[in-house]
Amino acid sequence: MRALHLISFFFFIIISVFAKASKSDDGFCSAPSIIQSDEKTKPIYWKVTNPTLSPSHLQDLPGYTRSVYKRDHALITPESHVYSPLPDWTNTLGAYLITPAMGSHFVMYFAKMKEMSSSGLPPKDIERLVFVVEGAVTLTNTSSSSTKLTVDSYAYLPPNFHHSLDCAESATLVVFERRYQHLGSHTTELTVGSTDKQPLLETPGEVFELRKLLPVSLAYDFNIHIMDFQPGEFLNVKEVHYNQHGLLLLEGQGIYRLGDNWYPVQSGDVIWMAPFVPQWYAALGKTRSRYLLYKDVNRNPL
Repeated sequence: MRALHLISFFFFIIISVFAKASKSDDGFCSAPSIIQSDEKTKPIYWKVTNPTLSPSHLQDLPGYTRSVYKRDHALITPESHVYSPLPDWTNTLGAYLITPAMGSHFVMYFAKMKEMSSSGLPPKDIERLVFVVEGAVTLTNTSSSSTKLTVDSYAYLPPNFHHSLDCAESATLVVFERRYQHLGSHTTELTVGSTDKQPLLETPGEVFELRKLLPVSLAYDFNIHIMDFQPGEFLNVKEVHYNQHGLLLLEGQGIYRLGDNWYPVQSGDVIWMAPFVPQWYAALGKTRSRYLLYKDVNRNPL
């Protein structure tokens, strides 16, 4: 009889624990709320430079990397980034992520600017876009006017536009560069802004939110899209097109299909997509997915 009472008591305790968990907002299997509240105090995009699965987590797995390189796509993950001094930049380390050596017509790299650092100029006829993912920099142009760029801010620098990016403390930039493809008399202009100031655009047949960082005029031969997915949302169209892409996952996690391959991806991961590679994305987890996407536009692919 005593054993029966003990069994009944333990059964009651177990049922009570499950009932309490089911009534909580976080759910039985959720991480402690203290961790979630701590993440809410972090700056936006902090996981780009501090990913959940960081290089330090893989140091006990010699030879292991999530990075993949194939003929028509590549996944470049943080543990395989190789940093070295950037040519013509001072006190700055760079990691080249996408270059023409892999088949792209553009360059994408991280620039980690240290205390009292400054940028160099791109080569002749090369246009540049910088997007701040950590810290702050000051953009100065030929007229000596300066603009402070903070996290989520960006600047497009036309080809042969004299400028300097200066950093007093530290900052991390993602940089896109490509040889400008002229079109008649059209010319591009210095463009400075931030993601939150860009309007949401219509996405017929899709559920994600879309912003474009550059004007949609014919002068521009590429654009940068900011795309937001809530957990469980996915691309409706399984895309196959002539455009190239360079993608940085700024927030969240999900599954990316590239060709016949399915890759789990997280904040800080970079993807290169060649023309006509089948591509599709679905957001997972409990928080928003946001990625930054390079796309060539407004030019004949011939």
